[in-house]
Amino acid sequence: MKHSKPFNIPFFALGFRTFFVLSGISALILMILWRSLYDGSLVVDNYFANNYWHAHEMLLGYSVAVISGFLLTAVKNWTGQQTLTGAGLACLALLWVYGRILPFYSGLLADEFIALVEFLYLPVLAFCLLKPIMAAQYMRGYIFIGLLLIMSLGNGLIHMEILGLAEQTAWAGFQIVIALIIVMILVIAGRVFPFFTEKGLSGTLIVRNPLYDALSIASAVLVFALSIMQVSGALLAVAASFATVINILRVKDWYEFRVWFVPLLWVLYIGYAWIIIGFFLTALGALGIIQPSLALHAFTVGGIGVITLGMMARVSLGHTGRALKASQAMAIAFVLINLAALVRVLIPILFPGWYTTIIYASTILWLVAFALFAFVYTPILSSARVDGMQG
Repeated sequence: MKHSKPFNIPFFALGFRTFFVLSGISALILMILWRSLYDGSLVVDNYFANNYWHAHEMLLGYSVAVISGFLLTAVKNWTGQQTLTGAGLACLALLWVYGRILPFYSGLLADEFIALVEFLYLPVLAFCLLKPIMAAQYMRGYIFIGLLLIMSLGNGLIHMEILGLAEQTAWAGFQIVIALIIVMILVIAGRVFPFFTEKGLSGTLIVRNPLYDALSIASAVLVFALSIMQVSGALLAVAASFATVINILRVKDWYEFRVWFVPLLWVLYIGYAWIIIGFFLTALGALGIIQPSLALHAFTVGGIGVITLGMMARVSLGHTGRALKASQAMAIAFVLINLAALVRVLIPILFPGWYTTIIYASTILWLVAFALFAFVYTPILSSARVDGMQG
């Protein structure tokens, strides 16, 4: 009688399966825990201070899990080389899980050990991706290796402050991580948004503008570099305004009105719009017109939250051999995640006195959106491809 290996199951067949499920579940658990910590209904020992924990886990927990699933799958397609599967993929996922759990054992484990385990994930991921990239001599892939390693540097700055090895480095670390995630999204968007649009809209041919591609990324790097160096005022406002305009011009070349009839497309374009809004709000914040934190949440809840949910939905269908059509439940989830961003980012401008209500409403909308994702996609990601192919 044949016995299959314990990790020879669809859930560990390719990176997007494992990490998209972990992303969806973590988006729920992390937000529920944060809400309980925020209102004081839950008090626990943690390696991180509460506000640091929330920022760290949504960026280096949830967001990095989505990035992991995408890159482990995309690098296989780009290089033709096999990325992690089976036991190797399970070990990488377990390292990510330990990074989420160990901070709650700060009273039992040395802080240095907690920091080391959590920090190791990004370098290990970069190493796992480097092997197929080197084997295929895929030069563009080194961009993502570099971005992951710089993100590791940002994570290191956060841990250095917590461990008392440096002073006031955590905020710079968080800014570096946010910047790298947004830049990575802009790089990936240039690769996949035109492709997804052509596939989703019959008869569409998109001609990319390499100048806009380069300037959109360069302008974003400039804006984030100025912010990290704490440069504000007119200089940051001009840089952010330029980033706003150039990214609008970039997306305009990809856009066709018919995207509004395809939820898997419009969710991505609206997610990109949130990044553009983030640059615009950064300009207003630099001039003292609004609170800079509004731009931060436009980038995170709006840009990162909306695009990652849309990308997971689209990639999961395509790579499990299913029709590229969002279910009604997911179309509702796309609306809800955008409402969560709208409530968190724009409503405070109009009603600044409603802060507590705004936080609560945005949290509920986020949770329902990701509950729908987990309900719809966990069975899809845990079962074999419908077309009988591997992956």
